[in-house]
Amino acid sequence: MYDYIVIGAGVIGSAIARELARYEAKTLVLEKENDVANVQSLANSAIIHSGHNPTPNSLKAILAVKGNKLYDEMEKELDIPLLRTGAYVIAHNEAEEKVLEELTETTRMNGVSEYALIDYETAKISEPNLASSITKVLSLPTTKVTYPWEVAFACMENAVMNGVEFRKNCEVTDIVTTDSGFLVKVNKRDIIKTKYIINAAGVCTDDIAKMVEREVPYKIQGRIGEYYVLDKRVKGFANHVLYPLPTELGKGVLITPQYHGEILLGPNSKTVDNKHHPSTSFEGLKYVKENAALLADNIPFNQIIRSFAGIRSSADVEDFYIKESKEVKGFYHLGAIESPGLTAMFAIAKYLLDDIIKISQKYSLKTDFNPYRKKPLKFNTLSLEDKKQLIAKDPLYANLICKCEKITEREILNAMHGVLGSDTIKGIKKRTRAGAGLCQGGYCEEKVMKLIAREFNKSPLEISYDLNETKLFVEETKVKKNV
Repeated sequence: MYDYIVIGAGVIGSAIARELARYEAKTLVLEKENDVANVQSLANSAIIHSGHNPTPNSLKAILAVKGNKLYDEMEKELDIPLLRTGAYVIAHNEAEEKVLEELTETTRMNGVSEYALIDYETAKISEPNLASSITKVLSLPTTKVTYPWEVAFACMENAVMNGVEFRKNCEVTDIVTTDSGFLVKVNKRDIIKTKYIINAAGVCTDDIAKMVEREVPYKIQGRIGEYYVLDKRVKGFANHVLYPLPTELGKGVLITPQYHGEILLGPNSKTVDNKHHPSTSFEGLKYVKENAALLADNIPFNQIIRSFAGIRSSADVEDFYIKESKEVKGFYHLGAIESPGLTAMFAIAKYLLDDIIKISQKYSLKTDFNPYRKKPLKFNTLSLEDKKQLIAKDPLYANLICKCEKITEREILNAMHGVLGSDTIKGIKKRTRAGAGLCQGGYCEEKVMKLIAREFNKSPLEISYDLNETKLFVEETKVKKNV
């Protein structure tokens, strides 16, 4: 029997798994997808917000401000990427300036450590492409940008290294309450026993909760956000995260510099019934272009290298719902974790364990817990001399697989066979960025596929792009067939 089962391995479930790894508790993480961070954590703006926007005294406000500060600590422990951009929230006229002043007061009440109202001319010094229609901005220097996939990998890798068990392709299909805890059915067949359940299933938290609760205290709908990606050749076009004034639909269409040099435009916000298959639309991407143009002039739309859509939670409650079930003891909700969930993830994990579960009263701390994780070596960031030395030791570093991002064969093999190894094209892209550059895999995808087939002794017909059902090929065509 396990002490804890965590359902979901997005950024929230991964952060919780790492916190649980500190304790003498037997923990299992179940993920229905074939990888960590594959749904809500997969496609978002990657912003670590300052905490300026949530309602004062809400969990969102308190945990966002704490979470923002914790990223500095986690950067040292987990070696996660952080880009300290700062942010500008923008007003275009006197009416919007009044709203901006109200937002400034909310920022103060939330305890954000640094902020300032500045005029257009001052803001334009550091952001020369700001739209000429702008009159005033709220500057938020503590805003950062990260790389959510690597943050989730870092947490889960560190958790696994400290004794947590992780299983992918494990969909929870039923939960039965017993006198000693729970029986969790996986993939409609396997039964796993546990004392406690932590429901961190993202957009599916209410679906999981329905398995144990007569009345689920929140409802989750999917909200699609569509984005454009500008190639890293435009790096420097925007130096800050650029926000419009927030609305009831969220923070709006943003311009967001990314850690690796690209710039994101988006998202829009469209509530949908289907929480599982987001897709882009002509209307949605048109909306993104039109609204991004309100933030900056002369946006280089000719440098777009891809568009994508992500799904995120849209809850019918205003705040994070982090509570033990009122009906079933030992079942813990991580419901309605929408923006700023990525910002608050480390604070959410600590709040759940310390204030809700009170885990220190149940389990003792491990004496050998290791909080440190080193990120994979990035060959392209090394000096010429260091590259030569590595190639002399391992010639596979000399075989360049992805020309756009300059990723070597050895880095790809390390990703395949690492703590959280992967045998899919998308999994390798998430871990190494092979296929994330200008050609979007046009050059390297076939090479990555052949490496996967070789390393796992598979036929190319068995290789998936992402999900198990997304096979790259249907059949061989250039072979003789018996008639």
